Amino acid sequence: MARSIQKLSDAAARNLKLPARHSDGGGLYLNVSPALRKSWIFMWTPTGGKRREMGLGPYPAVSLSDARSKAERCRRLVAEGKDPIAERDRETEKTFGNAADLFIESMEGSWRNGKHRAQWSMTLGDAYCKDIRQRPVAAIGTEDVLRILTPIWTDKAETASRLRGRMERVLDFAQVKGWRSGENPARWRGHLKNALPARQRLARGHHSAMPFGEVPAFIARVAAREAMAARALELLILTAARSGEVLGARWSEVDLKRKVWTVPGDRMKAGKEHRVPLADRALDLLKTLDESRNSDFVFPGEKEGRPLSIMALTMLLRRMEVGHFTPHGFRSAFRDWAGDETEFPREIAEAALAHKVGDETEQAYRRSDALDRRRKLMEAWEAYLSAAGGEQ
Repeated sequence: MARSIQKLSDAAARNLKLPARHSDGGGLYLNVSPALRKSWIFMWTPTGGKRREMGLGPYPAVSLSDARSKAERCRRLVAEGKDPIAERDRETEKTFGNAADLFIESMEGSWRNGKHRAQWSMTLGDAYCKDIRQRPVAAIGTEDVLRILTPIWTDKAETASRLRGRMERVLDFAQVKGWRSGENPARWRGHLKNALPARQRLARGHHSAMPFGEVPAFIARVAAREAMAARALELLILTAARSGEVLGARWSEVDLKRKVWTVPGDRMKAGKEHRVPLADRALDLLKTLDESRNSDFVFPGEKEGRPLSIMALTMLLRRMEVGHFTPHGFRSAFRDWAGDETEFPREIAEAALAHKVGDETEQAYRRSDALDRRRKLMEAWEAYLSAAGGEQ
């Protein structure tokens, strides 16, 4: 039973030994437990309701002065017809910024490098999401997502697409944590797909891609050059591999007899080993280089023990007066050709690019890397490049 004390003092609060609720007036009590632990409680009775109580923190961590300030705020809320507990919970609920930061922290062990983490932090930070970072994550809706994405959807297509995916991941994370419920407003299929225009073909952000119809004549020009950078670019086009995978290739990864180039997981974007089937033209290129090799690298640079620089490919494109295209863009050209000009299944084309296909369950069942089927695709790509003007 609570004792009625007009007002507490600091000395009285410190010296109280009687287990009870000691009043300071105005609904504020210092509760002393049987174990003599002390904590502050605010008690009130809503109009037409039952008496309620709300903890204000332990004593002396929360001082008498602080407890009185908290109780005064509670009294104002009650006078306004509000529930102090509901208001406290509302104020402590997670914001989008909280959820984004906690999600990034939870993924710490999966980042391949600091740059990857920094990209997530930048895009989900004030650079693009400043307007919603302070909003409760439970209140984020489609209009919030569109307000972020619409201004950059066309001009920064690649960034916008990645940002949308990252927002979707954060909102899914928040739902798993119980911070929000309902549909994910950043979902593409069946949702944002109906509100945002489809990305234009060959729009790959900063990876400007040569239309696939122009690639056969271009690779013929590349093949006519004698520079090591030309051989690297030629293999890049023939295999649809990434620049880093090609330039970092070592002879130990190449099996000329089995006609396979195996890129180890630590050099792949997805961190998983990728086998590249070598069709005839790519195989002949590598055999020619093998005859005169003098380095562990397939494409050695000028510095001993170092591969060719990515700038060598960029400069080659500039010298060939196609500097507005990028080496990476040839992957886009290959993908568009496979989708528009062939009957190969989508998953085979995506596998050739070392892209993940489907959700985790689907990937678990698809244990094969479909090497034989991908070999047929790469042979068709080489045939297209030759028949359309690429044969030397």
